[in-house]
Amino acid sequence: MQEPEEKKIALELLETEQAYVNRLHLLDQVFYTELMKEAKTGKTFPEEVVKMIFSNISSIYQFHAEFFLPELRKRMEDWNHNPRIGDVIQKLAPFLKMYGEYVKNFDKAVELITAWSEKSPPFQELIADIQKRKVCANLTLQHHMLEPVQRIPRYELLLKDYVRKLPPQSPDRGDAQKALEMIFMVAKHSNAAIAEMERLQNLWVVYQRLGLEDDIVDPSNELIKEGPIQKISTRNNSTSEKYLFLFNNMLLYCVPKVIQVGSEFQVHLRLDVEGMKVRELKDTEFPHTFLVSGKQRTLELQAR
Repeated sequence: MQEPEEKKIALELLETEQAYVNRLHLLDQVFYTELMKEAKTGKTFPEEVVKMIFSNISSIYQFHAEFFLPELRKRMEDWNHNPRIGDVIQKLAPFLKMYGEYVKNFDKAVELITAWSEKSPPFQELIADIQKRKVCANLTLQHHMLEPVQRIPRYELLLKDYVRKLPPQSPDRGDAQKALEMIFMVAKHSNAAIAEMERLQNLWVVYQRLGLEDDIVDPSNELIKEGPIQKISTRNNSTSEKYLFLFNNMLLYCVPKVIQVGSEFQVHLRLDVEGMKVRELKDTEFPHTFLVSGKQRTLELQAR
C-alpha cells in the first residue's frame, strides 16, 4: 500500500519541524546561552547586545519545542485512527505572531553581530568556536538565524500542498482550510512587519541625506519619488541642477551640496502637497517643463 499524498506532506511537516526545533535549540540554548554567560561573567561585551541580537528567540523555541512539535508528533502516531493536523495548526497560528518581533529585528541583529565581531575579540572568538562544532554543520550564526524568518512561508507552502491533496470527503478538510487562512494572515502580518521596517529604514537614510532637519523627521512620512531636476531661470534663460524629494505631504526642493560633509543636500524650499498644483508647459526651447505652484512659491522646472 502506498501512503496517501496528504500523509506524506504531514510527515514532511513533522520532519521539518523536528529539524527546525534543533535549529532553535542551537540558537537559544547554545549561541544565546553561551554568549550571555560570557557577557555576565567575562564582562567582555554587554548583556544588552546579546539580548538585542537574539530578540525573542527563547519564546519561539519554547513554543515549538514544548507545544507544537509534541502535538504534531502525537497526531502522526495516531494518524491511522485520526488522520488530521488542521486543528493543531489552528492552535499554532495565533502564536506565530511572535515572529513579527523577531523578523523586524533581524537586519539589526545581523548588523550587531558584524559590529561586535570587529569591536570585541572575545565575542568573535566565542561565535567562531561554536560555529566549528559539528552541530553547526559549517554554517554561520547569521545563516542559522535566518531559519525563523523563513519558517512561516514554509508552513504556508506545506499546508497549501496538504489542502490540495486532501480527498474531498476528508474529515480534516474544514479545519485544514481554516488553518491555512490563519497562517496566511500571520504571514501577511510578518511581511507587513518587514515592509514597515524597510520603509522606516529607507526613510531614515533619506533624512540623513537631507541633513536631518527636525521639522522634516516624521516616521509617518512616506517617500514617493526622488530625483534630479533642472530649475529654469526665466530672467537669464538658463537652467541649474536641483533635486526633488516628493513625500505624501510635502515636496522638498533641494540643492546638491558641492562639498559633501554630513548631508548630501540642502533643503531650499518646502511646498505643502495640500493645495499644490502641477501644470505642464509647452515650451519649445525647454521641453519637458512644468510649473509647480504651492502656497509658498511657484517653481518652473524641467525634467530629463
